[in-house]
Amino acid sequence: MAKLNYLLLLIFPLLILSASSQSPPPTAAPTPAPTVYEILPKYGLPSGLLPDSVTNYTLTEDGDFEVTLAKPCYIEFDYTVYYEKTISGKLSIGSITNLKGIQVQRFFFLWFDVDEIKVDLPPSDSIYFTVGIINKKLDLDQFVTVRSCKDKAVSLRQVVQVPTLVDDDDISMIVTE
Repeated sequence: MAKLNYLLLLIFPLLILSASSQSPPPTAAPTPAPTVYEILPKYGLPSGLLPDSVTNYTLTEDGDFEVTLAKPCYIEFDYTVYYEKTISGKLSIGSITNLKGIQVQRFFFLWFDVDEIKVDLPPSDSIYFTVGIINKKLDLDQFVTVRSCKDKAVSLRQVVQVPTLVDDDDISMIVTE
């Protein structure tokens, strides 16, 4: 019996030392959160709906989202689109509803809020934008690539050079004659 006690006294400290010298199992590195450009396709929407200047976003379990851009900006699609610094709405499969912070330019100087964006389910080559009571169908391909922001919209004057009908010298001559 004394030998058993002696043996236990020798083994017990060795067990404690070996247990304390074991390193904890390695922890896996946390996986980075997906970008907003990776989230949109999971909902059936093209990643190019938003400009490349997203600095942060939040998405709740029920689909409410808020996207923050570095600054407000413009992008030229078939129409000029204005993005406010903060964009929000409700994301669901195939659509964004209750959209705030995106406007589209029509008729050279009028800006309208984009209220909703939808795609066909199953997917097609079209995307639909609701602006007030108007639904506009556009080609989906122009929204596949994430585009860079512009600080200002292209004005009509920059696109079309309006010819002058009369030279300044001719005007002074007409007025003095």
